[in-house]
Amino acid sequence: MNYRAWRSCKLIHILSLHSPARNLSSVSGSVSSYCLNSVKNHDYENFLALLLLDNSLMQKAFCIRAFNVEVARVNDQVSEAKIGEMRLKFWEDTIDKIFSPEDVPIPEHPIAKALKNTTMECKLSKMYFQRLVKSRRRLGNVSFLTVKEMEDYAEQTNSSIYYLILEAAGVKNLHADHAASHLGKAQGISNIIRSLPHQRRNAIIPIPQETLLKHGVSQERIYRDQESDKGVENCVFEIATVAHQHLEKARSMKDQIPRDCLPILLPGIAIDRYLERLRRAHFHPSVEMLRKRDNLLPISLKWNRMRSKF
Repeated sequence: MNYRAWRSCKLIHILSLHSPARNLSSVSGSVSSYCLNSVKNHDYENFLALLLLDNSLMQKAFCIRAFNVEVARVNDQVSEAKIGEMRLKFWEDTIDKIFSPEDVPIPEHPIAKALKNTTMECKLSKMYFQRLVKSRRRLGNVSFLTVKEMEDYAEQTNSSIYYLILEAAGVKNLHADHAASHLGKAQGISNIIRSLPHQRRNAIIPIPQETLLKHGVSQERIYRDQESDKGVENCVFEIATVAHQHLEKARSMKDQIPRDCLPILLPGIAIDRYLERLRRAHFHPSVEMLRKRDNLLPISLKWNRMRSKF
């Protein structure tokens, strides 16, 4: 193991020792361990943030995040749109069964079982799960005409998760919901920027057409992402600015949000750190340093958790 990898593991160990979840085995039953590992392997930054939630909420949050991982990865796991549609239909039907007022058998899938248990423990909105599935029906052809369309997509794919976790925590607060909306948009747009270096196999890239036209940039130039290309830099800067504005709007509501639900919004730290790294890379997302993990993120999350900041 090289030094960087060792340091990253050490920081995660320190984080887990000082978090409410001191012993991960407490949430690693046969069902919840599947959810935990799914989020750890495919949604690492949110995995780190979830470790700092109280144990009772952490289990529910891992279940919700694992469901999102499952539907979000459909596009990466299939080569044909029809197969992807079948998988999403499976989860759509599963959600219907989980929320059915009748005692309907659910599929023998760890996430389905975990979701059923979670919905029996707390009141969650079926609508948000449906939005997570529906938003992924666009599969690899995620394209936007306007920045507003991109924001709406980010709301559906990310803010819905925060709404569900707030519900799992029993939080009913309009300011918390409003902050979650903006935080989800910031995270969704940041994820779109992060995805750009991996979009070569898709015919369409997720930069809004109005942004490309404004700066006279073709999709091919986005693919190439040459460091000398100021047009690409301007396009990415513009949508990164939108993400940052949503993050700052969410943070501006901090004093109006119940203190005990602020840890739910901790992923804002990871978003902020990525956008800062993107700025230092002059808004070229394919720069190598942006493809590496942020090894100081665990400590930053813990420090801001202690300060009740996100």
